[in-house]
Amino acid sequence: MKKSALVAIGGLASALCVLLMFMTGLIPFSTYVFPGMAGIVLIAVATEIGGATAFLVFLATSLLSLFIVPDRESVLLFIMLLGYYPMIKPKLERLPKPFVFLVKGILFNVVIVAFYYATIYLLGIPDLLSDWGSLGKYTSYVALGLANYTFFMYDFLLSRVLLLYIHWFRPRILKKLS
Repeated sequence: MKKSALVAIGGLASALCVLLMFMTGLIPFSTYVFPGMAGIVLIAVATEIGGATAFLVFLATSLLSLFIVPDRESVLLFIMLLGYYPMIKPKLERLPKPFVFLVKGILFNVVIVAFYYATIYLLGIPDLLSDWGSLGKYTSYVALGLANYTFFMYDFLLSRVLLLYIHWFRPRILKKLS
């Protein structure tokens, strides 16, 4: 593929990702949904062009989102996990089966705890668990458990989206465009 075509596809993918990230400020309660969808766009870039271009799209989207997107929490979540995770997921799944879930779980939990502290100290969002009083210490465990469940559901659905892209979208849509 020509270099100009790669640049054009990368630019379009970045624009789509930034648009999805910008939607977090327009639609309430979409702080976690649209960064995940923007990460899904990177699956197509990584599959069709390669990981290096997908990483550049991730960097461009992250940088532009810092300046444009009003929801700072969603930008931080995209940068810390949901932007690069769809690109590294196929590499993680090459590990032996028992280690795949362990590595994914450790990665997610380290990132989500760092995200929690970053939202409190970097973004200045107050600690939501302090409002729960003595139940706050238990709420954090329940919230972390629900976050893990949500992440593994996202991981499962990401696998299905990748299969759908490779076996349905690519042969039926992209083949006609070439």
